[in-house]
Amino acid sequence: MKRFELLATTMAAEIRSGSRPVGSRMPSVRHITAQHGVSQSTVFRAYYQLEEWGLIRARERSGYYVAPGAALEAQGQGQTPPAARPPLAVESAKVKISELVFSVLEAAKHPDVAPLGSAFPSPQLFPLQRLAKSLGHASRLISPWSTVVDLPPGNEALRRQISLRYLGMGIAQPMDQLVVTNGALEALNLCLMAVTRPGDVVAIESPGFYAALQAIERLDLRAVEIPVDPVTGLDLAALEEALGRHPIKACWFMTQFQNPTGAALAEDRKKALVELLARHDVPLIEDDVYGELHHTAAHPLPAKAFDTHGRVMHCSSFSKTLAPGYRIGWVAAGRYAEKVQRLKLMTTLSASIPAQAAIADYLQHGGYDKHLRKLRGALRTQLSAMDAALLRYLPEGAHWTLPEGGYFLWLELPRHVDAMALHRLALEKGIGMAPGPIFSARHEFRDHVRLNFGHPWSDAMENAVKTLGELIAQGSR
Repeated sequence: MKRFELLATTMAAEIRSGSRPVGSRMPSVRHITAQHGVSQSTVFRAYYQLEEWGLIRARERSGYYVAPGAALEAQGQGQTPPAARPPLAVESAKVKISELVFSVLEAAKHPDVAPLGSAFPSPQLFPLQRLAKSLGHASRLISPWSTVVDLPPGNEALRRQISLRYLGMGIAQPMDQLVVTNGALEALNLCLMAVTRPGDVVAIESPGFYAALQAIERLDLRAVEIPVDPVTGLDLAALEEALGRHPIKACWFMTQFQNPTGAALAEDRKKALVELLARHDVPLIEDDVYGELHHTAAHPLPAKAFDTHGRVMHCSSFSKTLAPGYRIGWVAAGRYAEKVQRLKLMTTLSASIPAQAAIADYLQHGGYDKHLRKLRGALRTQLSAMDAALLRYLPEGAHWTLPEGGYFLWLELPRHVDAMALHRLALEKGIGMAPGPIFSARHEFRDHVRLNFGHPWSDAMENAVKTLGELIAQGSR
């Protein structure tokens, strides 16, 4: 019996005997690690096993608790089969995803874990020394009045540079509609707060970015999941049906190089999306953090390019392309700019003033477009290496689609391979991955995992994919 199985069996016996009554909190991972002298991944696997047996349940930001009727539920041990996925939009539902997301992210954030499950590209790909030079230069020039002047909507020089980048795409973006934020995630959350109230229904993607699910959960909203095809992107027919059936107050979509599938809507379909939402007077929160990371020659237009009524709130950042630690993002908020700006003032007041000034200086003098060309080339090379390794090592029945941008690859597993079980096994081998259930409000996609190819290829990465292939082959027998 493996160590996690022995640990799970021991704790299961305590629960069945009544030593841990229904509703009581299970010990923390850190406590069990110290008490039994095992690794964190072993404890996580034991808790996952207890959860699959129906003995414990997770509560958001609180931990694991003994489940009601645990002794009865424990009789039917084994994995839960994947839920059947409907072809079109499902009913609106409450979202409970955070505990699962936190457990997966906590287990995979250690530096000795191969970063196939990371949400970020390698910091080696960014011009951090040149950026530091901009930070030093800009900091020396900062006026004491910047603490007031650079409050929302944000640093004027930075907003001017962002506006020029929109103009380069053929989009006339007024500076007064740009609000600088602490990364794109804050921009997205502020937009959601600006157009919804507790209990409202929001359309999201399925599979979709888990932070969107967490935001909906935190704001006490309801979600309608719209299917995303790994090749063609968002299902517009499903969205149209959902708009007719539900009082949808907002949509949160990634139209370009979607996380986790890598899918991108064709420009005619982006235009159709904007027109569809205009007919229903529903705002679009467009998450476009990967738009600059296109692998093709031309920069694809975001849905914002087809917005003539200010309903599209286009959110992006420099975290995935230039400066992940600076946490500088923005939103082109259209008709909602004033409300977003006030929400920013009411919550976090301002993004870092030195960081805003540094990025403004870099955009003007540092050669951002040259850096982006180099970054895109590196990502294309790394995707080719990842694709070749998957072809070498993965067994028959595994499928994936090569994205045209970003740094995520959505892998469909062979039949009978469970993504959560694979995640746990891989973690014990020092390999991280993002299992499919964290990208669904209903914890679906148990037959998918997201892989990150945003790190320079190395022997360690090659060996990680090889080991992953071996684990998948074992699970599909």
